[in-house]
Amino acid sequence: MDIIIARTAGFCFGVDKAVKTIEDLVDKKEKRIYTLGPIIHNEQVVDRLNKKGVDVLDNVDNNKGRGFLVIRTHGITEELAEKLEKSDFDIIDATCPHVKKIHFLVKEKYTEEYNIVIVGDKEHPEVKGTNGWCDNKAFIVDNEEDADKVVPGEKGICVVAQTTITREKWEKINKYLNKKFENVIKFDTICNATITRQKEAEELAGKVDAMIVIGGRNSSNTRKLYDICKKKCNWTIVIETSDELPSFDVGKINKIGITAGASTPDWIIKEVIEKMDELNKQENEMSFGEVFESSIVTLQTGDIVKGKIIGFNNAEVYVDLGFKSDGIISMEEFTDDPEFKPEESLKVGEEVEVFIIRVNDGEGNVLLSKKKVDAVRNWDKIEGAVESKEPVKAKITDVVNGGVIANAGGVKIFIPASQVSDRYVKDLKEFVKQVVTLRVIEFNKQKRRIVGSVRVILEEQKAKAAVNIWDNIEVGKKYSGIVKSLTDFGAFVDIGGVDGLVHLSELSWTKIKHPSDVLKIGDKVEVVVLDADKDKKRISLGYRKTEDDPWFKAEEKFKVGEVVKGKVVRLVPFGAFVELEGGVDGLVHISNITHTRIAKPGDVLKIGQEVEAKIIEINTEAKKIALSIKELIPKEVIEEKKASASGDNTEELPTEHKEDMSVTIGDITDTGK
Repeated sequence: MDIIIARTAGFCFGVDKAVKTIEDLVDKKEKRIYTLGPIIHNEQVVDRLNKKGVDVLDNVDNNKGRGFLVIRTHGITEELAEKLEKSDFDIIDATCPHVKKIHFLVKEKYTEEYNIVIVGDKEHPEVKGTNGWCDNKAFIVDNEEDADKVVPGEKGICVVAQTTITREKWEKINKYLNKKFENVIKFDTICNATITRQKEAEELAGKVDAMIVIGGRNSSNTRKLYDICKKKCNWTIVIETSDELPSFDVGKINKIGITAGASTPDWIIKEVIEKMDELNKQENEMSFGEVFESSIVTLQTGDIVKGKIIGFNNAEVYVDLGFKSDGIISMEEFTDDPEFKPEESLKVGEEVEVFIIRVNDGEGNVLLSKKKVDAVRNWDKIEGAVESKEPVKAKITDVVNGGVIANAGGVKIFIPASQVSDRYVKDLKEFVKQVVTLRVIEFNKQKRRIVGSVRVILEEQKAKAAVNIWDNIEVGKKYSGIVKSLTDFGAFVDIGGVDGLVHLSELSWTKIKHPSDVLKIGDKVEVVVLDADKDKKRISLGYRKTEDDPWFKAEEKFKVGEVVKGKVVRLVPFGAFVELEGGVDGLVHISNITHTRIAKPGDVLKIGQEVEAKIIEINTEAKKIALSIKELIPKEVIEEKKASASGDNTEELPTEHKEDMSVTIGDITDTGK
């Protein structure tokens, strides 16, 4: 019969610390020792401490407080904590550090006007204690029916977990709450030791013929272990001591799994193992004691080991190392990427290689770093890239004096300002968060100094691209390009390693004063080759599109005989140009301005004046439209003007009477005839 013992069986760090605290007080024998309620949910441990003089108090109201009072691992309410501070007891707080963190978190979010939701058992002392840090107004949710009673606070709801609930329950209730509410923030406060213990027990139960869970029957942690194992192994039992061990049919049971709750001490586990050892005397098999001892993994600071991710949040990643305690990687030691999103990039069960910073951080956790491992591995890769002259990808993270710092898998590379780009850069901050390809131009492993150049790569790429451009360029070919610079006479556009000029006249169909009226540096544009001189390495480009030419549809839009409105934009000796729409002007010849002879168009028209005219001719190929204003002036009006000006004289008005004609044209303009 094979015995498989879970690596995480027995005391978690918080319980172990609490029990050792009391035992240290017992050894000193300075004062009487009390615990506020059972220190942990294990009768055997409580009885053993009681025999050493440790008494359990249910309340402190009627006690004068002569001695040490140890607060149990489950924690207490804020009100009781304040009350104890005023008592005569010497208070020793043995609250589990993980529970303590939940208290601070709940108080903070409750103060910020979130309604608190605690996923767990409302009768559990830990849940009662946590509820006391939000004025006992938390919604205690153990199922979907409880979740229906939740109402949001001013900012929404904040969800935390009892440290010993199952992952399955946590995820199920959160899924339900996310559907019901919009503003939900959640903090996965399930103890990592609990997650590891439950997951390991589940996997173990699926591999064995029988499963033994050692722990107090009144322990939430033990009950959940039993429920998890029972789903995987039908022959699952809970025992508190070795005396409760049943007899086994060795012929029918080949493998037995053993796990223990977080409140189960090593000495009870060993007693169970020793008793089972007596039941299994098969030759050449390791004893249960040896199995137990060999299951413990040892770690040392500075080791590089592999583990599996068992959980994470925005601040930390939790790793199972096969050790008695979990490993913790802070986000500062996981990555330098400020935009790293754990929920998108991490997966529970994923293997990760880590560096051990410290085996015990004071709270029983192993402190780890992924960045240090990445740096070690990537130094070797970069050294290889130096020899092979291969490019290296890195993300620019900071601007420093004289350049920027880029991160290549945990290795910092300095890029001088002159090497960040192949163009002048006024503000290096625009490159922060960009992933660039660089070549290492200086590598000093002893001084841990690496210098890189993006410019070298860009220039190499442009040189290759330029050869391809000149080999294949032809008039009429279209290219996608980027505006590199603007001058008074046009815009220079990079079409893939070669710059071409878009002359001012080729930027728009309408008249513009400067290229910046149409484009800005960095714009992506479509251009066409108008001319290419390979000898002089000059390329002329066109930006304006034929279909955008206002004359393109002028023939469809304007018809001979139609009356149109326009604005006088230019006066010349032979006539006046009238803008009909952006880019389309018509000419009113001097002979078509009025029925009488005038010396110059300015005698009756002025720039900016709105006029009506009749289209008398269209030539879209030549981009010409002939207009006539006089055809809209009735001759009767002219005759009346003549008559009023010189009696019955029918001779043509002399030039000195031009103001009369101006009035006539003004009349047409104003009346819109």
